[in-house]
Amino acid sequence: MTSEELLHKVRKIEIKTRSLSRNIFAGEYHSQFKGRGMAFSEVREYQPGDDVRSIDWNVTARLNRPFIKVYEEERELTVMLLVDVSGSRDFGTEGQFKRDTMAEIAATLAFSTIENNDKVGVLFFSDRIEKFIPPKKGKSHVLHIIRELISFEPQSHGTDVGQALQYFTNALKRHSTAFLISDMLLKENTKQLEKPVMIASHRHDLHVVEVYDQRDRELPNIGLIKLHDAETGKDMWVDTAVPSVRQAYADQRAKQQAAMNILWKKNGIANVSVRTDEDYVKALMQLFKSK
Repeated sequence: MTSEELLHKVRKIEIKTRSLSRNIFAGEYHSQFKGRGMAFSEVREYQPGDDVRSIDWNVTARLNRPFIKVYEEERELTVMLLVDVSGSRDFGTEGQFKRDTMAEIAATLAFSTIENNDKVGVLFFSDRIEKFIPPKKGKSHVLHIIRELISFEPQSHGTDVGQALQYFTNALKRHSTAFLISDMLLKENTKQLEKPVMIASHRHDLHVVEVYDQRDRELPNIGLIKLHDAETGKDMWVDTAVPSVRQAYADQRAKQQAAMNILWKKNGIANVSVRTDEDYVKALMQLFKSK
């Protein structure tokens, strides 16, 4: 992609997503996410009527009289976008490629963030941590993020969501609002994700946006075809004219999706699915209102 083509794509996404964030999502974002976090302010002596759950036991033991932790509402948020850049995002049979839908969703969330004077950062991941852009404010920062969303090419092609979540929780100690944007075509077992998902969702306000193509979930009846796994590089011939083959493919995808939905629900994580040929506005509105 030439620099001129890149600038054209950046401008096109900016116009579309900035308009959405201003006219549709700004109010929802503010009402659902602003002021949700509580930041530690100070300790003071316990007074009758105080919540005993706020007692600071270390200070209490040291001074031999009860003290409590005092918190104040956080008005400035830090938003992190965890974006899957594995090989499977370069796929699309209807509408557009998954990578384009992911980029637009991430850009919309980024603009919604700066419209409310918050910080936004991005973590690009495959089966390794590809790039970390620390949270900052401002339009120029968001435009830098959009350029990376469009043009970034990973060094690896696999997917490891667990590793991405672990890096995220280690990199950001302070409470943040995070959006995991991925097609969720995972090689790892759901069991392997339980610990990193649990830790991330307890420390941060985590949301999941699954972007998928209709062929990720079902095969068309078009006879013998060669399927290419963009993450492993392996090819496999499949006879889609056989009903049991199509059913087995659909069942496998449905089983994995059901397992992921159970994991999200168990940890209180709001999640939505967005198909590449559908409007993602409704899905994001649903995600905001679910909180």
